[in-house]
Amino acid sequence: MRYFLTAAGRLLLDLASTLCFLVVFLLTDNTALAVGIGVALGLAEIGFQLVRRKPIDTMEWLSLFLVVAAGAATLLTDDPRFLLFKPSVIYVIVGVVMLKRGWMTRYLPPIAQQVVPDVAVSVGFAWAGLMFVSAAVNAIVALAFSLATWAVVMPIFGLASKAILFVAGFAVLRLTARRRLRAMPEHERNAVLAATGVHPPAPPLMKTA
Repeated sequence: MRYFLTAAGRLLLDLASTLCFLVVFLLTDNTALAVGIGVALGLAEIGFQLVRRKPIDTMEWLSLFLVVAAGAATLLTDDPRFLLFKPSVIYVIVGVVMLKRGWMTRYLPPIAQQVVPDVAVSVGFAWAGLMFVSAAVNAIVALAFSLATWAVVMPIFGLASKAILFVAGFAVLRLTARRRLRAMPEHERNAVLAATGVHPPAPPLMKTA
């Protein structure tokens, strides 16, 4: 499940940086200051990775590029909505990556890979769908509503939608795996459990006369 936590953290961090820009803009009504802080936050993220000598992935470079490009467009047009579209671009890119069939299977424990690979494919597509829905919702809210409304709606939607899908996907995988294991003949079930590093339950003790 590490991939989910990494991806969710990346998405929430992108949303947080945009939200930081928006809060500064609403408090100061100073576009240049808000953009400067947004760009500085993007640069700080990259700098922090460099100091820790950790590799900087493509998504992080893309995020920085979007901050700079959207910040420049905001300064040129004096329209802060350009920066509000940054999460939509990130969501679409992540959604396209998640359209790869079975991308999620490799991140599951061995028992789940063995018993519910088909369910993992469906859950993976559900995650891709959520990314595209999130991109559309973000764009609609940015265009049709005030900046203050965006600042309230998108963090709540972003956190709640991903938490719900994470819990629902985990529950579906776990319950389906349990049901399929129970339906297997005992020798087959024990073989699957042993092959995936799960100890089969010990047989009950025989009563003596």
